Parts: sequence; structure tokens; C-alpha cells
Amino acid sequence: MKTIYWISTALVSIMLLWSAYTYFFHKATIDGVKELGFPDFFRIQLAVLKIIAVLILLIPQIPIQIKEWGYAGVGLFFITAIVAHTVHKDPVFISLISVFFFALLVVSNIYLHKLITHQ
Repeated sequence: MKTIYWISTALVSIMLLWSAYTYFFHKATIDGVKELGFPDFFRIQLAVLKIIAVLILLIPQIPIQIKEWGYAGVGLFFITAIVAHTVHKDPVFISLISVFFFALLVVSNIYLHKLITHQ
């Protein structure tokens, strides 16, 4: 149970950190966010929130109520990404990546609760 939780949580966290990095430093991503119609401040805001979400998800001492807000925020990010890329008519593969990580996020959340109830 712990293994599934930590692998799913780590994979989501790595993706979020990589994404935040590209939001700050990768010209193609910066331009892509603008092409999707989002203002530049939103890109910075998302990058910072992704980093905060990683800390919330990975630090075991964070209270469960705060972790739930972290899961909700990250889930909302993935849903927003799916909608934005679909409306922008980007390749389906891009949306499927968000669907995959959304599913991993759900797995992480389910196994977090299993770990808590079995302690």
C-alpha cells in the first residue's frame, strides 16, 4: 500500500516540478501558455502553486485537510489543462498526458486514505 502511494505521489510531484520549471524557463512553454489565451501572470501563479502543491503532497506532517486542498488544486490544474488543450485543438496526446496524471493523482489520494485508515 505504501509503495503504491509513494510511487503515484512521486510521479505526480515530479511532473508538477518539471512543469513549474518549464513555466519559468522554457520559451516554448511560456509561448504556449500565451497561445492558450492565458495572461503571463497566470503562468507564474501556476508555477508557484505547483511547487507549493508538491510540498503539501510530499511532506508527511502536513495535516490531511490541507493535503485534500492540495489534491483538489492539482486535480483542477489537470482538468483545466485538458479543457485548454482540447479547445486549442492541440494533439490528443497532450490531453492524454493530463488524463494519465489525473488518474495517478486519484490513485495517490485513494492510497493516502487507505494508509491513514490502516494505521
